[in-house]
Amino acid sequence: MKALHKKSFFSILLLTATLIVTGCSSTAKKDSGSTSDSMVDDNASQSALELNGSSDENTAGPLKTIYFAFDSARLTETAKETLNQNAMWLKGAENVDIQIEGHCDERGGQQYNLALGESRAKTVKKYLETLGVSSDRMSIISYGKEKPVAYGHDEEAWSKNRRSNFVVTAK
Repeated sequence: MKALHKKSFFSILLLTATLIVTGCSSTAKKDSGSTSDSMVDDNASQSALELNGSSDENTAGPLKTIYFAFDSARLTETAKETLNQNAMWLKGAENVDIQIEGHCDERGGQQYNLALGESRAKTVKKYLETLGVSSDRMSIISYGKEKPVAYGHDEEAWSKNRRSNFVVTAK
């Protein structure tokens, strides 16, 4: 009987020691400025970067969608700030090509919205070019009101659909 208790005691002791050792190895601290942290961050942003990934779906790396006012292709200050961040990332990721898609809300005719969507995409492309992103890496297309991201017949839905988003075409 005592031999059985002794075996159980040693088994539990061995299991506890194993858990302590494996637990300690997974909680190692890193320096906040170490290169391994930046590699982890790079890998995280690369994992969200999918071929045909879209900024509307957060699958185009850190690229963010640009929003417009009603009946306008003019960039707001907020849109310019977002484009500045997008351009910084694109200049560092020279292997990534993008398509800029222009979209509109449901109001207006089909031809009008296709033209407005194209103007929005061109405005975004031109702004990125002024920030140093090569035009060879960017293409544009307009979908007008054909591909909404929000369904509804109110300002909340319309404001989400007045946009230019980014689709990764090469990486």
